[in-house]
Amino acid sequence: NKLIFILDDLKKSTKGSVVLDYVFSHVNLAETEYFGLRYCDRSHQTYWLDPSKTLAEHKDLITTGPPFTLYFGVKFYAEDPCKLKEEITRYQFFLQVKQDVLQGRLPCPFNISTQLGALAIQSELGDYDPYKHTAGYVSEYRFVPDQKEELEDSIEQSHKTLMGQVPSEAENNYLAVAKTLEMYGVDLHPVFGEKQSEYFLGLTPVGVVVYKNKTQVGKYFWPRITKVYFKETQFELRVVGRDCNETSFFFDAPSKTACKNLWKCCVEHHTFFRMPENESNSLTRKLSKFSSLGSKHRYSGKTAMQIGREQSVTLPRPDLQVIRTRSKTYPKRSTQPTGRSNGGQAVTKMENASEGQSKSTALTPVKSPKAKTDSTSEQQNKPSAPWEEDAPQ
Repeated sequence: NKLIFILDDLKKSTKGSVVLDYVFSHVNLAETEYFGLRYCDRSHQTYWLDPSKTLAEHKDLITTGPPFTLYFGVKFYAEDPCKLKEEITRYQFFLQVKQDVLQGRLPCPFNISTQLGALAIQSELGDYDPYKHTAGYVSEYRFVPDQKEELEDSIEQSHKTLMGQVPSEAENNYLAVAKTLEMYGVDLHPVFGEKQSEYFLGLTPVGVVVYKNKTQVGKYFWPRITKVYFKETQFELRVVGRDCNETSFFFDAPSKTACKNLWKCCVEHHTFFRMPENESNSLTRKLSKFSSLGSKHRYSGKTAMQIGREQSVTLPRPDLQVIRTRSKTYPKRSTQPTGRSNGGQAVTKMENASEGQSKSTALTPVKSPKAKTDSTSEQQNKPSAPWEEDAPQ
């Protein structure tokens, strides 16, 4: 959801937490830890609003307004969104993941796109009715980038098989399929490795994944990551192996702000998702020294483990009404054999930026020893915001 605030709504001294609480109250969310507000700077780089800082301290936000534009969405993707306690929370996850699919951040093979599209239609329109749902009705909706008529026909046939599923059931089934996809919940950040080769670091519910040419070439689980560190444009990821020896991997971000943002997002994901091992384990003792991440930035909310352990007697709230909004629709496809694109955009999710300190001199997926390179850290083309005007709101 896109939210616009003018200066009269907020003072520059307002804390981010106040703005977040206002939005959470408006959306009627109780499981708030998974969500956040994002904003773009003038170069379209995206950042999360920091609840502990005032608006004035968000320099890249202040320079864009007034008015100030913020985007509400999922910040931490639950590993199993079907286990979220409230229907309203699962509905917001459904809206986010549906948008991730539409904008190309969550790629799907044809058969999965069919399943997801049919479940989204079932949630929106209910049971298939041949009198109401005339030929081509699926073409009024957008599900994937560059949507073709073949997919729409397949979704229509699948929709006919979903009789009886109420919206909450269809949305839960949607999330059950989506969570199995490789790119579910992956927050991508562009970086450079040795010889200026291009990589992406993906922050996920289980750890950090490394992609090169759209292929996963590394995966490091949160419990084994002992340090994330940055200096200038260089980002370091330190990992403990099964032999309890540490190895450092070095990457170069496109800019200093990109590196700082990558670091900050990584620290927050590490804190939120990491799963401690047996207390007697020497690795756990190492990991408990979280200050070794070497910075003042901390994630202060509840962690995924704390949320899971809480036996709340108040959730789900009784008789909570979930108000669903209609998706944006488009003119029905004409009955021509040629396909047409959906008009939506494929946007790669590449939020840049990070923060920290450290000394390191190598780029990477190179293990330490640290080899110097003569990279120039040129700015990559900035991605556009992952919430475009023509996307479903």
